[in-house]
Amino acid sequence: MSTGAFPKTPTKSSYDVVIIGGAMMGSSTAWFLTANPDFDGSVLVIERDPSYEWCSTAHTNSCIRQQFSNELNVRISQFAADFIKNLRSYMGGDVRVPEMGIQSYGYMYLADNDGFAGVLRENQAVQIAAGAETRLMTPDEIAAEYPFYALDDIVLGSINKKDEGYWDGGTVFEWFRRSARERGIEYIDGEVVGINREGNKITSVTLASGDVIACGQMVNASGPRGALTAAMAGIELPVEPRKRFTWIFTAEQPLDQELPLTIDPSGVHMRQDGPKSYLAGCPADPDPAVDPTDFAMDHNRWMDHVWPVIATRIPQFEAIRVVSEWAGHYAYNTLDQNAVIGPHPEIGNFLFLNGFSGHGLQQSPAMGRATAEWLTYGAYRSLDLSPYHFDRVLRGEPLVEKAVI
Repeated sequence: MSTGAFPKTPTKSSYDVVIIGGAMMGSSTAWFLTANPDFDGSVLVIERDPSYEWCSTAHTNSCIRQQFSNELNVRISQFAADFIKNLRSYMGGDVRVPEMGIQSYGYMYLADNDGFAGVLRENQAVQIAAGAETRLMTPDEIAAEYPFYALDDIVLGSINKKDEGYWDGGTVFEWFRRSARERGIEYIDGEVVGINREGNKITSVTLASGDVIACGQMVNASGPRGALTAAMAGIELPVEPRKRFTWIFTAEQPLDQELPLTIDPSGVHMRQDGPKSYLAGCPADPDPAVDPTDFAMDHNRWMDHVWPVIATRIPQFEAIRVVSEWAGHYAYNTLDQNAVIGPHPEIGNFLFLNGFSGHGLQQSPAMGRATAEWLTYGAYRSLDLSPYHFDRVLRGEPLVEKAVI
């Protein structure tokens, strides 16, 4: 996911918009600003790791789903699906932009108790009302369509195969960034070490190089480092890096049909990855905040937990071999596992783009569009995303998303 080198010094000392973080969210915002004919300001994107080797975008499992408990999250993913499938059109018909699609094998949520089954039923009602095609399945129905599962403990399943599965997030990210730069957005290789305020206004940011860059508006798009960035402005943001492990494996006996992204009641998830390879993931246990530079694997997690779960749920996967593994970070919102976006209620030119808690990649088109609208108009023109504003954090009123993986 390398971009080549960015310059280390900005061309100007002042910009209308400074975006801290140039990965998926920052680049989506930058690109949508270029796509808005009403925006004619100057934009600087500051990225501390232009190789993008350690950003969450580079460690994502690149999936999309409509199965959320919050209608707004469903609609956010619906826009993402349309954007992915029509990427070239959105980018002005540029023939260099590849035709994209979604590998829609669906997410299969498995409930092993009546309580979670009830949650799936409530969620399905929300999803259907928003236009999703979620189906609830009895164990017998699951067995008929997916005979490889062991289902003795399962009471209900939920799956949606419309615009739900895998997509190539890396390519969309590349085109957000490439197109934004070609359209005049300036990216630099730099690290923000200070955010300077005068009363209730951000006036400038200070880089590790010593450069001080004035800004009209500032966007915090720094992923798992979002709370560190906010703290520079004296703001406490309940977002922390949480470690998530991923394994790619092959099976001695591959399935003869695609494996949906299966969310096992144990917390392990697994899905089709390639024609004969599969992906599995799970959180750490315990699951504390970690240092944003900590990407060490817990090798015991596979042997003690993940592999036994996989082999139990899919007996055909008793003989499997890990071919690749990595640790990444969720930008985990400890309040409610939902995004924090939009302006600070007092420091109005400080905009949040934080706390996506594992569903950021699929939300990036809608979130970038919304942030660009706010930067341009001071209001949303498409989806009203004000329920995700920081005010709820100050009030201590969570906007709970029940479908978090």
